[in-house]
Amino acid sequence: MKQLSWKLVLPMAILSMAMFSKWWYTLPVDAPQTFMRGFPLPYVATGWHTSMSMQIFLGPLLIDFLVYFGAWFLIVLGIKFLRPGLRVHKGFFIPLLVLAGLVCAGTAYLYSFPEHLFYLQREFEMEVIESGYSWFWQSIDPEAIERVQPMP
Repeated sequence: MKQLSWKLVLPMAILSMAMFSKWWYTLPVDAPQTFMRGFPLPYVATGWHTSMSMQIFLGPLLIDFLVYFGAWFLIVLGIKFLRPGLRVHKGFFIPLLVLAGLVCAGTAYLYSFPEHLFYLQREFEMEVIESGYSWFWQSIDPEAIERVQPMP
């Protein structure tokens, strides 16, 4: 199971975390309306000090990763329990590891920009105006959300 944990569960957790997420349209206390992303906890938000910045919250990011990892671990463990002799071909592991490595490298590159801010926890209270789930290829239209839910 140790081999499957780092060869299958870890890449699947990384890829699913990059592919599927929840968006949150929020109104933080004493701050402008903000888009946040993360499932089950929001771990990245738009920055307030410049237009191309992000705020990354490391505590919720770690919790979200552990949720994804735990879910994939339970799925793989369940399959392994139901089919004990099942072996996964090496041709499946190699592209999966390469793709997960590319996602990690791209994320590290994006997070390395100096205008991004890193915090351990979110230090502000917020009111969630709207939220939903999305895949990485779907865009969110903030104007459509504002037409549905006018701001006070």
